Formats: sequence, C-alpha cells, structure tokens
Amino acid sequence: MSYIRIWVHCVWTTKRRIPYMEDHIRSAVIKHISENAKQKGIHIDHINGYHEHLHSLISLGGRQTISEIMQNLKGESSYWINKSKLTMHKFEWQDDYYAVSIGMDHLEILRAYIRNQVNHHRKESIDNEIDRLIEEYKLERFRD
Repeated sequence: MSYIRIWVHCVWTTKRRIPYMEDHIRSAVIKHISENAKQKGIHIDHINGYHEHLHSLISLGGRQTISEIMQNLKGESSYWINKSKLTMHKFEWQDDYYAVSIGMDHLEILRAYIRNQVNHHRKESIDNEIDRLIEEYKLERFRD
C-alpha cells in the first residue's frame, strides 16, 4: 500500500472569460462539480470562484493526473451546465487551466483565499490574478 498526499491548486476559466456564473449559477455548478468529483474518486478539498472562473484545492490520488482530473471536471460540468440550460448561450470552459502544487504549510492560506473569491474579485480582475499566479509560481505552458 502507498501513502500519498499531493495538493494542487487548480484554476480554470470560462471560454473567452465570459461571466456566465452569477452567484446562483456558480453555486449550482460548484455543488455539481463537488458531487461528480466525489463519485469519481476525485478529492476536492475547497472549490469556489467568481463569474468567469473557478479555483479548487485538490488532493491527487496515486493513479490520478492533473490533466485527467481537469478534463473530467471541466468536460462533465460543461455538459451538465448545457443540459440543465443554466445559461442562455452554449457554455464552454477555456481549454487552458492553471495548476500548481501546494505545500502543507500553505493549505490554510489557500483555503481562505478560495473561500474569499467574491470579495477578492471586487478588487482584482481575473486577468490580473492569472498574470500574478503565472509570475508568482513561474508557471510554464504545457500541452496536454
């Protein structure tokens, strides 16, 4: 038996960063993603976002890859959003996502940051946030 704990902070946006997710829609999407993830053995510790994006803190399992998890969460939720007609127009997630590993010492700070997304984005745009995350974590672009 193996013992593993790998924490990953993931961020993904709507296609063209269209602000589809007003509060009631975002709440429904987050609930659905959380339930779907649990059924598929994906451990989402925290998830929240704003009108055009979501943040999540995920603990990877021994056989899971970030790419597979993101494909599963984004693909299934996009299908569900459209099937449920939560938006007036076809809903799509951007192909890209952002992911960075998180140390145990930073978990509580990140959890608070994810919980506080609505207030945070009253002060900082998603574009600025993404630029800051790329710079802060020295993220590199990879093709899945």
